[in-house]
Amino acid sequence: MKLLGTNTSPYVRKARLVLLEKNIAHDYIIDPPSEPGSDVHRVNPLGRIPALILDDGECIFDSVVIAEYADTLNDTPSLIPRGDALAKMRVKRWEALADGIMDSAIVVRNEHVRPAEKQQAAIIEMHTLAITRALAHVAAQLGQREWCEGNNISLSDLALVSALVYLDLRLPEIDWRGAHPNLAAFFERMSARPSVQATLTE
Repeated sequence: MKLLGTNTSPYVRKARLVLLEKNIAHDYIIDPPSEPGSDVHRVNPLGRIPALILDDGECIFDSVVIAEYADTLNDTPSLIPRGDALAKMRVKRWEALADGIMDSAIVVRNEHVRPAEKQQAAIIEMHTLAITRALAHVAAQLGQREWCEGNNISLSDLALVSALVYLDLRLPEIDWRGAHPNLAAFFERMSARPSVQATLTE
């Protein structure tokens, strides 16, 4: 299978981390949708990444769908709980929080790259506040635990570290490490994993 994406997309990073953690063979192809000749528009009608092309040519798009599909392919590890609706909900809720941070961070980033006279301060403030609130919430929920949910790595952890990497990349002025030392410790633990290292060094 092939995963189309870019190194800067937090959603692509999340999908890559799932595939890497589960040791699912795939080719990662850098294919920005904005570039002429990109395959993304051919395989995904939304023209967005990540897009996972299966061996038979079928395409799976949206990181949430890719992660859930990939997790069914093997149990080593199981990243989304099975057979326990509440446990699954909690992991997916972590993913929703992390994705929400990514969503708002992208909005703020897009405003920042607009000419200064066209930037909408109210939009920047609203989404920065959403990021700040969400970070405070996930830090409180994480506490001093090693993992976001349960006693092993899950999709929760992969989604959260993807969001934190993106904040470092695009909004370094948000000092989440200083505000939440437990998130800094979590990030350091996650950054030592080969899967995360692979996405950080490319």
